[in-house]
Amino acid sequence: MTYLVNRRQALSAASAAALASWGLVRSAHAAPSAKIEDTRVISQLAHRYHGWPTLARRRSGELLVVCSGGREAHVCPFGRVELMRSHDNGQTWTWPEVVLDGPIDDRDAGIVETAKGTLLATTFTSLAYEPILANAEKNPNSWPADKLTRWRGAHQRVSAEDRKKALNVWMVRSTDNGVTWSARYDCLVNSPHGPIQLSDGRLLYAGKDLWRPGERVGVCESTDDGQTWRWLAELPVRDGDTTANYHELHAVEAADGRLLIHVRNHNQANSGETLQCESQDGGKTWTKPHSIGVWGLPSHLLRLKDGRLLMTYGHRRAPLGNQARVSSDHGQTWSDPILISQDGHSGDLGYPSTVELDDGALLTVWYEVLSTSPNSVLRQARWTLAG
Repeated sequence: MTYLVNRRQALSAASAAALASWGLVRSAHAAPSAKIEDTRVISQLAHRYHGWPTLARRRSGELLVVCSGGREAHVCPFGRVELMRSHDNGQTWTWPEVVLDGPIDDRDAGIVETAKGTLLATTFTSLAYEPILANAEKNPNSWPADKLTRWRGAHQRVSAEDRKKALNVWMVRSTDNGVTWSARYDCLVNSPHGPIQLSDGRLLYAGKDLWRPGERVGVCESTDDGQTWRWLAELPVRDGDTTANYHELHAVEAADGRLLIHVRNHNQANSGETLQCESQDGGKTWTKPHSIGVWGLPSHLLRLKDGRLLMTYGHRRAPLGNQARVSSDHGQTWSDPILISQDGHSGDLGYPSTVELDDGALLTVWYEVLSTSPNSVLRQARWTLAG
C-alpha cells in the first residue's frame, strides 16, 4: 500500500516509524528491471472494434483471451463475448469464437478456469447506445443510411420490455473446455476481469451489482464451482466517498493468505487512482479502501510463482499506455511503475491483464485504438521481470 505523503513535510525518523506502525504510511520502492521482448496485435477482425479483454492461462498451458467483440464503436448495440485460444504461449491465436451474444450490448469480458477445470466467462449488458441511436433518428442525415439501418436492426431484435430484462450482470459456464456453454445466468456482480479461484476451493468475485437499486459494491462467493453465487460482504466506504464512484474491482489471494481488492476510484479524493482493500478472514470483512499512490486503472492482480504480486493497469495520460507494479510484501507496498507500453494514440486503451508462462516470462493483453485505424485492436506484450 503506497500512501502519498507531502514530500516537503520533514518527518523525523521516529515519527515516520510511528506512522508506519499505524498503517498510515507506505512508500514505493524501485521497480525491478524489466525487458519488453515483443509487442504485437493479436485480434484478427480489422473491421471490428475490440474492447476490455481478459487473458487467462489454464493448467494445461492453453491461453484464453475473451473480449467484447463484433463492435462498431466504444458504445454500440453489437457487443458480444468472443474467445480466442493460443496453444503456443501467445505466438499464434485461433480465429475468434462467439461465447455469448445477447439481444443488447455485451461489454467487458472476464474468464477464469476453476480448480475443477470449468471455464467461467463474465460480461455485463448495457443500453448506453440508446441515446446515440435516438439522436441519429432525430437527425437521420447525420449518419450514413446503412449505419442507421444496422443500428435499428440490432436495437429491434427484441421488444423494449425484453431489452430491459436483458440488462444485468451475466456469467456463462463450460465443463467441456469451451466447446459448449450454458445459458447465461445472474452472477450478482460484475468486474472487467471476473472472479478468482481461492486456495480453499471457493470462487471469489469482487465487483459491483449493476442495474439494481443501491448498486452494491463488494464480494460474492461460490462453493459449487460457479453454478450459484451468494453475497459474502459489502466493502466499507471511505470517509467522504460514495459507493457510486467505486468501479471495476479485481481481487487476488496473497501468499500469506490475505485477500486484496483493487478498486477503480472516481470519488473526488484520489480520483483516477486505484484504491486497495484487504481482508484477513477469507473475505468476510474488509478494510476501508485507501490510496496506494497509483494513478491509473482498472487494475488486474496476479500472484507470481515466487510469491510476489503484480498489478497491471491502463495509464490514460502521458505516457499513454499500460503499466505494472510489483509488491514483495503481499501488497503492503508497491514498486515504482514498469512501462509495458507507452506509445498510445489516445485514451481509448487499457484494461490489461497478465499471465505468467512456464519459463517465467509474462504476457499482457489489452485493447487499444491505434493511429492507423478507427477500430480498437487487441495487443499483447511478452516481457520479463528481474528477480
